[in-house]
Amino acid sequence: MKRIAGMAGAAAGLCCALALAAPPAGFERRVEQARTEIGVPGLAIAIVEAERVTFARGFGMRALGGSEPVDADTIFPTGSTGKAFTVADLALLVDAGKIGWDDRVTDRLPGFEMYDPWVTREITIRDLLVHRSGLGLGEGDLMFVPRSNLTRAEAVRRLRYLKPASSFRYGFAYDNVLYMVAGQLIEAVSGESWEKFTAERVLKPAGMLHSTSDEPQRFATANRAYPHARMDGGLRGAGTQERLNEREELGRAAAPAGGLTVSANDMARWLMIQLDGGELPGHAGRLFSAAAHRQMWKPIVLQPVGEPPAPLKATQPNFNTYALGWDVTDYAGTKIVWHGGAVLGFLTAVVLIPEKHVGFSIEINCEDDEIIRGLMYELLDHYLGRPHVDWVARYRADKQRRIGEALAALKGAAARPARVGPSLPVAAYAGTYTDPWYGDIEVGAQDGRLTIDFKTTPRMSGTLEHYQYDTFTTNLEDKSIEPAYVTFSLDADGKVDRVTMKPVSPLADFSYDYQDLLFRPAQ
Repeated sequence: MKRIAGMAGAAAGLCCALALAAPPAGFERRVEQARTEIGVPGLAIAIVEAERVTFARGFGMRALGGSEPVDADTIFPTGSTGKAFTVADLALLVDAGKIGWDDRVTDRLPGFEMYDPWVTREITIRDLLVHRSGLGLGEGDLMFVPRSNLTRAEAVRRLRYLKPASSFRYGFAYDNVLYMVAGQLIEAVSGESWEKFTAERVLKPAGMLHSTSDEPQRFATANRAYPHARMDGGLRGAGTQERLNEREELGRAAAPAGGLTVSANDMARWLMIQLDGGELPGHAGRLFSAAAHRQMWKPIVLQPVGEPPAPLKATQPNFNTYALGWDVTDYAGTKIVWHGGAVLGFLTAVVLIPEKHVGFSIEINCEDDEIIRGLMYELLDHYLGRPHVDWVARYRADKQRRIGEALAALKGAAARPARVGPSLPVAAYAGTYTDPWYGDIEVGAQDGRLTIDFKTTPRMSGTLEHYQYDTFTTNLEDKSIEPAYVTFSLDADGKVDRVTMKPVSPLADFSYDYQDLLFRPAQ
């Protein structure tokens, strides 16, 4: 769950935005109806048009069963929409002449290494930001998902062990780990942590005074949303909405990839800054230069254009690209700059229509993405003068279809494993196994059963249940973690030679990148 002209053209966009003015008729009623029907605990929406905030309010509650309502100052973790803020950090350093977008990373962050020495030598700051490094989709995310005991510096050091999935600059594959590198580079150049630099140099000057890059400050803020997810319906995304432990979220090592907590009112200020090319609201100066802003929205890498199912066909873009922390695409022929964000228990979308000088954000405190997508396209239709479509209903139906298919797959062949194995006595599988980039797992034998403990991830432990042959499934104590198939491969002497994994759920988030792990017996 990734991302999402001349003066005459700008003036035309302003006039059009002023003429349209405000959200569509009945919008608040439809939002509340959708929220209630889907079971979203709370959400917040901000809309800006022609340098004015025309809508900023909350719906529902900060926590399921609670009494504190969401308002326009309630802060939500916003996931990967924060990548654009890390880009803004770098833009300030570019404006100050301390770095260039195409500087080699090793010239600014000595000691940094990728798997391939040639890539290590050639990779630039721009490359860190556009998902063309050769790493696979979400590769390395288990260093911080769902939590981690690794420091940012240690996580960045381990990137040298991540084997590429494709050639350098060959194509697009979304990652988070290289934004960690960008965070370390900011610290190396500025002498300040990413958290402090972002707070002092971006959030504060932008007037985003409720928002924070600092986790202790977030938990000290009373007006904050709490995470929720559905986990008891056979796979994550199905079942009953339940509240998660808010302190069990992503490890802070990955904060430069998506560690900001932002309110609707503050997001409105960010939307205006972006639409005005770096100028602060109220013409109070600049956050970053117009030249830096042009770089932010300049498409760099082509993304594949998938074909949606028939009810969603109209959402298929003509082009889809990635710039510096932003998706640059189109809807019905109009350029859209946007990004989605997902943190366990939260979803966000930040959307800009440059030629209309309109932007909006939608934040929810659960993982029901159908309401995010549905409202996003309702607002796009409104501001582009297109007929109203009940996109929430269409996305809801598509979500139910996908979950139904995934559950059927799990109840099909996967639920009827071969009654063969295991090859060895339980105790023969026990031991410490290590993967160079992730670290260790500890497999134990207790009372005739296997246990597993992921040492890099606190409280990611449980038992292994035999599935078939020499494959087991994890039964983890933390039910919010995606279960995995764990396969032990034997050598010619009948000893465990390697351990591999893959997610059980067909809909598992790509950050659960078990398939990229290769454990060997520790020496």
